Amino acid sequence: MNLIDATGLRVSLGGQPVLSDVDFSIAPGEIVTIVGPNGSGKSTLLRTLIGAVRPESGKVRHRPGLRLGYVPQKLAMDPTLPLTVMRFLSLPHRVPAAERAAALEEAGAGTLGDRPMTGLSGGQFQRVLLARALLNKPDVLLLDEPTQGLDQPGSAAFYRQIEHIRSHLGCAVVMVSHELHVVMSASDRVVCLNGHVCCQGHPEVVAQAAEYRALFGSGTHGALALYRHEHSHSHDADCGHTHHEGHHDHGAAPAPRTAEAG
Repeated sequence: MNLIDATGLRVSLGGQPVLSDVDFSIAPGEIVTIVGPNGSGKSTLLRTLIGAVRPESGKVRHRPGLRLGYVPQKLAMDPTLPLTVMRFLSLPHRVPAAERAAALEEAGAGTLGDRPMTGLSGGQFQRVLLARALLNKPDVLLLDEPTQGLDQPGSAAFYRQIEHIRSHLGCAVVMVSHELHVVMSASDRVVCLNGHVCCQGHPEVVAQAAEYRALFGSGTHGALALYRHEHSHSHDADCGHTHHEGHHDHGAAPAPRTAEAG
């Protein structure tokens, strides 16, 4: 059973259509990345999946008892607020110190507990937000462009941490990203969005699809070789479908990978 099933989603913001007849699903343990140009509806889809945006039509179904962890694209904080990382993780509801420390460790930020939030680098701040999302022990971790503003090595390290979390905690992951060359390697399936689902499937198959290349150009595929995982199983692509078509069957989730991206 899928953790999340969304069918026929139509969303408008400010009277402007943003999503049209979008189908989306994620299976247990799967890492799915949503890519698309600016204004393509990626963040809106993520917020619709978690229930923050109500669709005009269509449905989002969660598996009963589903726990979600959400990492927003950005979080503005008052720079004069004297708030340590550990204190931040205990707002708005108190969380036992051991649980906060464990979440920081899982997010690769175990040494940051006593640091002031306003003194963190961009990468450290994102890892603390990740730790906050992990406090809920999520079945699905949803991240909205979590490495925006980080350099390429920082981004690659963050995505490797996400793969570690998926492997260690067994949670599924939905990511929105604009960093095609890095994020492709960290995904089991890529959904290419431009108001509707243009193309989806295994990263290397999607990178060859005409719909993907029309949006991003053909040069992006070369970078995949630098980060590519080796897979022993086959993949199916679901490319060339427009938003007028019905629900897509993604099949079983790929087996978790054990290789690390270089």
